[in-house]
Amino acid sequence: MSDRTKKWAHGAEAYSMTSWKPNVSDFQVRFAPSSIGRRRHVGFTLLELMLALAVASILLVIGIPGYQRYMLTSQIAAATADIGQIELLVAHYESQNNEVPPPDLSTIGMDAKLDPWGQPYYYHTTVAGTGNGVGRKDKSLHPINTDYDLYSSGPDTKSVAALTAKPSQDDIIRANDGSFLGVAANY
Repeated sequence: MSDRTKKWAHGAEAYSMTSWKPNVSDFQVRFAPSSIGRRRHVGFTLLELMLALAVASILLVIGIPGYQRYMLTSQIAAATADIGQIELLVAHYESQNNEVPPPDLSTIGMDAKLDPWGQPYYYHTTVAGTGNGVGRKDKSLHPINTDYDLYSSGPDTKSVAALTAKPSQDDIIRANDGSFLGVAANY
């Protein structure tokens, strides 16, 4: 037997060195139609796609409200921090001007500052004899500050003087002359 016709073992099958063509029976087995007369296709069935879509929908239904709560909490925290920053600037102004609060936010350079909902911060002096009389009031309709009011109208961008009114419940306020900073519903 010459070298060209020698057979050599490769796995369980023997191949001839002169034969460079693939084994036809292997080819037929690998690509033969299935027992029900259809070819095997690579891909996803409609049922698998619908199941994946259902799982994704359930995850979205669970995830979106949590994300919205997270965003609202972060916006409230940002508004509270901004009010705290403005309060510090007002205190600095008062310390330099005989304890008289600034007439408006432009005096301390914060008139262009917007809350996380795109609205300006509201500032009204409430010292006796000054201001425009638009003081915020608690549930007993007593003023919540004796020096000045500083607040954001909150996510609904609506506000009225009484904190118990529905439009004011989500306002971010400064109360008790700065002892409280946060959501009006928690005051």
